[in-house]
Amino acid sequence: MAVGKIGLALGAGAARGWAHIGVVRALTAAGIKPDIVVGTSIGAVVGGCHVANQLDDLEDFARSLTKRRVFGYLDFNLAGTGLISGQKLCERLERHLSDKRIEDLDRRFTAVATEIGSGHEVWLSRGRLVDAIRASYALPGIFKPVKIDGRWLFDGALVNPIPVSVCRALGARYVIAVNLNYDISSRSAAANAIVDDVEQDEAREREEAAAGEKSGVGARWLLTRQLFGRGDNAPGISTVMVDALNIVQDRIARSRLAGDPPDAMISPRLQGIGLFDFHRADDLIARGEAAAKREAEDIARELKLRRDVDARLGAHV
Repeated sequence: MAVGKIGLALGAGAARGWAHIGVVRALTAAGIKPDIVVGTSIGAVVGGCHVANQLDDLEDFARSLTKRRVFGYLDFNLAGTGLISGQKLCERLERHLSDKRIEDLDRRFTAVATEIGSGHEVWLSRGRLVDAIRASYALPGIFKPVKIDGRWLFDGALVNPIPVSVCRALGARYVIAVNLNYDISSRSAAANAIVDDVEQDEAREREEAAAGEKSGVGARWLLTRQLFGRGDNAPGISTVMVDALNIVQDRIARSRLAGDPPDAMISPRLQGIGLFDFHRADDLIARGEAAAKREAEDIARELKLRRDVDARLGAHV
């Protein structure tokens, strides 16, 4: 089989998606440059920034996150269709990608999303890159859905968690897939730590309010407990929803990969890192890089073998 175009399918995985940065770095260092990049959810974030030559900025942002900064990006929204409006994250993406359109990128890129109502799988391969990325990572019930071309869209992990099939459909003959959820765990110590930190702050604020110094405090504390769960390890809204999504995502991924397996699979070892551990970028990037390095030699060897076969066949034509 001819090598043809190389595709890179970056899977969903919330905070674990920072491992994609390390994977991309290692593949690039090994001389493996995909012609087609397709991402679902956090995979769309990393893939889109990579193709738009903004991966350095994304990596700097990821490495700068702390537990408190992560919480600072959670702009709660009780009046809309998601607990978090996502406006702060959107503004961050806009600063770096506002002028980027997918069809103008140097390489082919597609983000996978799901249409609300119909459940159709939507491939976003044209238009504003920021909009496509936001639609792909819009976790139902957590982030607001995004309207594109008259359709309301949310997280693509509901229909295609590891988009190998999209790479194939776009012309890739050799597909490298990245699976972040081989050893998934949901609620992390970071979620508990965020709750503890915020509860301490709110306790002080409530004391001040009781003394007449402040009013209306405690709302943020209540929302935090709803989102991340109570201190007695009872699950919060985010944990329940993400766990449910992971169950669906795992079943769909297994089924789709069985029917259309990639030519190479990279599965970073992410034990002990949960879906909300966005502050652990250093560790995640290192683990992603290590996983890609383990596979890079075999991938490069297979690609070279296929090219050699193509050359020999071409010489006989």
